[in-house]
Amino acid sequence: MVAFAVLAAVPGLTGTAQATTQGADGTAVCNLPEQGPLTTENLPAGSSVLTCGAIGRVVTVDGTGVTVPEPGTTVSVDVLATDGEAHGFSLEVAADGKVSYALNDAGADSSTAGTDVPDHLTNPTHTAADLSEEADSVDADAPDVIVEGEAELAEADTAAAAGACSDGAYKTADRKEYGTYQWYIGDGGMPAGLSRTDAKWAFWDAIDNITDSYNNCGYTDQVGAKHNYLGTTSRESDVNSSDQCTSRDGVSTWDAGNLKSGTIAMACSWTFPMPGLKNDLLEADVRYNTADHNFTNKPTSSCSNKYDVRSVGTHEAGHVFGLGHVGSGHENLTMYKNSRTCMTKARTLGKGDILALRSIY
Repeated sequence: MVAFAVLAAVPGLTGTAQATTQGADGTAVCNLPEQGPLTTENLPAGSSVLTCGAIGRVVTVDGTGVTVPEPGTTVSVDVLATDGEAHGFSLEVAADGKVSYALNDAGADSSTAGTDVPDHLTNPTHTAADLSEEADSVDADAPDVIVEGEAELAEADTAAAAGACSDGAYKTADRKEYGTYQWYIGDGGMPAGLSRTDAKWAFWDAIDNITDSYNNCGYTDQVGAKHNYLGTTSRESDVNSSDQCTSRDGVSTWDAGNLKSGTIAMACSWTFPMPGLKNDLLEADVRYNTADHNFTNKPTSSCSNKYDVRSVGTHEAGHVFGLGHVGSGHENLTMYKNSRTCMTKARTLGKGDILALRSIY
């Protein structure tokens, strides 16, 4: 099943058509409070971020938020939450400053005939808002303690997930990496108490699961997605503890830190709008929530209440490369909207995950 959502043309979330007052220049009229987060009614679709002075303000939807970017940029937030619901949305600012929304994680543009464009960020952000609230010296997630001789659960989970090979459900976002995804390991503590070197290999493996179409269903790799690890950085993901994407700094970073208590991990993506085509990925950051949840890189039979680093990472990498969430009834797919503790089956892609990638790449 392929589902695409049309960019919202009205500001509300109820699905009820609402008239929008038009300004003298034909744009929708905004109503921004002096302080605090904005809603889609404060900054409605069709309004101008330039006229409204909205660049740098935060728009929130369903407990998530994005910082309004400069014209010619789309920002998207995707949250993996414990409540089993899909949380996230996209805010697009056209070159002329006009706003549009996609109020779920599917996109309207399906063609993938575009080409990679150079990143146009001229004034990268270096502010306290971009920093994790977890001090660099603090490792919020205890290191793995593996009983000697105890086997990992990966093979058992893979065998139990046979239904993934017959489930062709998928969604895609309005996003594609036309070139090579260049990423870094960020500052601070890592999930499962991993060193930054060990975290690199865990994240690398997770991203490889997407770019190499890793599966046990017999599907060959026909996906042209690519990635390249560039090293460690003192930068941190452009994410804050309120599940909001802050202003981007031009560096795609994977790290861990503090998010809302019900959030396992989240991804923030910035793209270059390409009407009629999938938007071109400019930057994508991923953060694990080690302040409220524990992770393990080697789930075993004694695992208790820990999320698998590579399963969560594979799901988040799916978002980076343009995959959306699938819902109830598709629990065996990597892009299922929830993640269960002590399970590794999301490391292995199912039929729908593969079809989604092939539809983009």
